[in-house]
Amino acid sequence: MKMIALDLDGTLLRTDKSISENTKKCLEKCRARGIKVIYATGRGGSAEARAPAHMFDGRALMNGAIAYDGSEEVYRRLVPVESARELLMACDRRGLKTTAELCGMHYSNFDVSAEWSDIRSFEIVDFAEHGVDAEKLYAIVERDTDVEFIERHMPPGLYLTVSHEGLAQIMHTEATKLQAIRALAARWGIEMSEVVAFGDDLNDVNMLRGCGTGVAMANALDEVKLAADEVCGGNDEDGVAKWIEANMQ
Repeated sequence: MKMIALDLDGTLLRTDKSISENTKKCLEKCRARGIKVIYATGRGGSAEARAPAHMFDGRALMNGAIAYDGSEEVYRRLVPVESARELLMACDRRGLKTTAELCGMHYSNFDVSAEWSDIRSFEIVDFAEHGVDAEKLYAIVERDTDVEFIERHMPPGLYLTVSHEGLAQIMHTEATKLQAIRALAARWGIEMSEVVAFGDDLNDVNMLRGCGTGVAMANALDEVKLAADEVCGGNDEDGVAKWIEANMQ
């Protein structure tokens, strides 16, 4: 185990969105031993408030659209606005709450702060005239037919994942947690077989399968548990820390 990759919500973060003191000490111990510790999250700028960058060696944000080694950007895959425009306009016509995020700014058709209280930076835009590329597109979906609608309008070069909370996330095909982890591991001379990944939701499946050891949380979706090599305790019971302490050589 030379590198640990952690999802945030439902994995490293407890239900109250905090990191336990025991888990913090465990991660400090790992880093002191030379084990690289990163997080790989669907969050963008909001991740910093929950998981300060100084606690980690690297970060993969926006489902892997961008990755950092410390403060240095080492990986970026954006959604080109010209290829996404028709999709954004179609979602808007359907009445879906839709936003495109870049560098913490949300360009949207709704009041983002009313939906997600920890997000303050947003601008209401007309997607027909919008001209900014995005790290990730979001749409709030309430029915299976909403997901099917998005799938029918997906342009080439992008992919869709839907969280268990009903959030559709659209990204560049090379913007995945696994791709970002690979970029960081290669930078540090670490083989993927030496990486342990922890996750709980559908957007964690590829990294659990692609890393040397994939660990699903006890609170993970069944599909995620099936994709993992092992299952640890839940996010509210220090599952990550207890697994690491039991398996650290």
